[in-house]
Amino acid sequence: MQRTKFGDMACSIARTLDVIGEPWSPLILRDVWVGMSRFDQIQADLGISRKVLTERLTHLVDEGVLERRPYDQRPRYEYHLTAKGTELVDLLMVMTRWGDRWLAGEAGPPVLYRHHACGEIGHVDLRCSHCGEPMHANDIDPLAGPGAAI
Repeated sequence: MQRTKFGDMACSIARTLDVIGEPWSPLILRDVWVGMSRFDQIQADLGISRKVLTERLTHLVDEGVLERRPYDQRPRYEYHLTAKGTELVDLLMVMTRWGDRWLAGEAGPPVLYRHHACGEIGHVDLRCSHCGEPMHANDIDPLAGPGAAI
């Protein structure tokens, strides 16, 4: 089945979904972020088929989110986040915050995050880049930007 292409839409959400909008890609990014850089590690952790993992890794490399680095004389590679991929992990952290709040249940969050700067366990909190105040869906008005479709 052919995947719908969202990359040409004048919408940053659609364009982002074109890169990571199927369920395996965010999980692959998560695994690489936490240190699983080899194909077999990721495949074993996710239980994903080798064919699907190969396709997803190729897509993420082609999109500039991951880079491949050889680690063996045979054609074997490790996968590492690029700057573009590291910034996507910020998006995953926002998703984690939502999942911890609404889906973790009584057991609580499965993973905690220690902030390097202060050493404390914390969570992502969206803030305005201009004034530093909290910034959530009810706190903003979406306006047409320079790249809006006319």
